[in-house]
Amino acid sequence: MRPRAVGVLAVACAFAIGSCGVPDAGPTPMRGASVELVAFGSCDAALEQFRAAALTQWEQSEQVEPRPGVFQRGAIPAEAPAASPGSITKEQHSGTNNHEAGVEEPDLVQTDGRRVVTVADGRLRVIDVASRRVTSTMDLPGGWAGELLVDGDRALVVGQRELTLVDLTGAARPVGTLAVDGEYVDARLVGGRARVVVRSQPKPPPVEPHAIADTTIDDWLPAYDLTTAQGTRSHGRLVDCENVYHPPEPGTSLLTVLTFELGGPLGTGDPVAIAADGTTVYGSATNLYVAHSAPQGTAIHQFDIASPGAARHVASGSAPGALLNQYSMSEHDGHLRVATMTGADNTVTVLASKGSTLTAVGTLGGLGRGERIYAVRFLGPVGYVVTFRQTDPLYTLDLTDPARPRAVGELKITGYSAYLHPAGEGRLIGVGQEADLQGRALGLQVSLFDVGDAARPVRLAQHRLTGGMAQVEADTHAFLYWPPTGLLVLPTDTDALVLRVGDGSITEVGRIGGGSLVLRSLVLGDELWTVSQSGVLVHDASTLSPIGSVQFA
Repeated sequence: MRPRAVGVLAVACAFAIGSCGVPDAGPTPMRGASVELVAFGSCDAALEQFRAAALTQWEQSEQVEPRPGVFQRGAIPAEAPAASPGSITKEQHSGTNNHEAGVEEPDLVQTDGRRVVTVADGRLRVIDVASRRVTSTMDLPGGWAGELLVDGDRALVVGQRELTLVDLTGAARPVGTLAVDGEYVDARLVGGRARVVVRSQPKPPPVEPHAIADTTIDDWLPAYDLTTAQGTRSHGRLVDCENVYHPPEPGTSLLTVLTFELGGPLGTGDPVAIAADGTTVYGSATNLYVAHSAPQGTAIHQFDIASPGAARHVASGSAPGALLNQYSMSEHDGHLRVATMTGADNTVTVLASKGSTLTAVGTLGGLGRGERIYAVRFLGPVGYVVTFRQTDPLYTLDLTDPARPRAVGELKITGYSAYLHPAGEGRLIGVGQEADLQGRALGLQVSLFDVGDAARPVRLAQHRLTGGMAQVEADTHAFLYWPPTGLLVLPTDTDALVLRVGDGSITEVGRIGGGSLVLRSLVLGDELWTVSQSGVLVHDASTLSPIGSVQFA
């Protein structure tokens, strides 16, 4: 299951200190080996190399303690008076807390200001904002669903085992369902075009040499099952052998990027695949990066998504150590900045594609030696890295020259920030935990930093709660900051904390509960909507006075 707080189990994971959000001390650095990818010439060549990789893994497992899940077959997880129609414009409503502007990320709630579409409880519901009524409910073909992307009158829903394209005009109805062998990793939506990343393992799992030798190519490549709105079904091999690319020493995993134009039929997604693994996705408007941290370091694969049609593999490369999450990567002016942990050191590496290789052009090390990264945020030519063991150094970075990244400032405070968010010119919001001088977590902490002078970052304001955690520490979509009014909403392990951020202050406005765990919050005009698995509560965004509710049956 993905480490995202969707549903009761994931939320419980989010609030277990030391789990889900912050990995153990990172692995040793990756050495500079060639990562150039080439296509398999034939299915025979692909099968030979897959078998060889599996045999190598089996031989290694006989010498060391077996690693669970090496050959595990994955699956797409589960994971008052009404306003007049049309009175809420795009500028008057919030949306998903996306990493990059214009790059939509899948979440359990999406809105265009006119309607709210949610799969918060595993069923798709369309709620009319003006009347606050559920206008359509749809049981999804694959059962439970955890996320969706919305563009116009189309929604792409990620279910337990399937992707479902839904027409939202009138009563919501499926217009196509695609089941793919594999584990859903993540997706991005740019300009009505969705890129969905899945990873797959061989089937059935070969566990000894004779079983490996008996495998066929169809045991290694994922299959698909497509159902159209008319009920027509087709199935087969998702990707052809000649369209699978691999590094010099391919593994047993297969990473596939699917492409869907949400305005058209679903189809099989114009797949492009590489014989590699991938667990972390970051996307800009023009490139998609898929990374995987392993004992030898982090491998990164870059795909061009600027044009219609299939994604195109551009380059692959590596960085020493392990990533924290997608915010550890950021693209700016043709360079990818990557923050990683190696256990003894933390490093920012600047990469650029040269031919088919992502090559390091600049490196900055020595950030929080002996500590771990708890938060990263890159904003244009600057960067911020939080490390922690007993105290929290917030490092400010100057990345203007990609060849010479520099640490220019450092602020040490108790506790740490697990998420950083821009709050206007020279301001940064940090959400995490306060801690004592021995590094023991004491409870939720929200900080407002002045980073206008990068050499001298200061904390302007702090808000603390004894005990508890904010869901954003594990799930960045569980965060709402609304710049027009300074409204900050943080779903916690008990309710939603509502704060007001001023130029140099943080003030508590109130708490929203209702007996069900709040998962998301939205600003719609002058209303604040909070979403749980049982329904929606509507409050006045200024006073938090209750206005109405929408109950899920």
